[in-house]
Amino acid sequence: MSTNIGRTSLAYSRSWHLVDMGHDQRSFGRIATSIATTLMGKHKPTYDPSTDCGDYVVAVGCAYLKTTGDKRMKKKYYSHSTRPGHLQEITMDRMIRKFGGAEVLRRAVSGMLPKNRLRDVRLARLRAFEGFGHPYKENLVRLGGKHHMKPRSAAGYLSKTPVQDAIEVEVSKPGAPVS
Repeated sequence: MSTNIGRTSLAYSRSWHLVDMGHDQRSFGRIATSIATTLMGKHKPTYDPSTDCGDYVVAVGCAYLKTTGDKRMKKKYYSHSTRPGHLQEITMDRMIRKFGGAEVLRRAVSGMLPKNRLRDVRLARLRAFEGFGHPYKENLVRLGGKHHMKPRSAAGYLSKTPVQDAIEVEVSKPGAPVS
């Protein structure tokens, strides 16, 4: 007997989430933790550590990172070229000036993801931008807790997931109860 009930393709579908670093009141590490959780897919009921079921994350306003304490001046990033005496260190403030806040966010989220074969694939779904503009406005599903997707009618539209079409038809009706 099969353990899958219903269509699981809808559960594994990827949605796009927007994180506004400039207007979020949380500190940098808290935001990076929630981004890593979303990239791994831990917020979904179908989460499996060996399966890549996470969502896309678009982070805007990375130039306005909020850090606590003296981390901006004292936190150091290290790199080594494997040659003796070639250990290089750079502070967070200098890295933000040189590479931007998006690179600092990418490194923080990368350190929070599991160190396995899915790490690079999951990190590739993080799209970080210095300013507030981005080219993924059409892909966003949730913007401030509201659905930002244009409802499409099911008539004349064929897709591989009829369940998604039924949900979109219910969303397009403003007075329809959602079960």
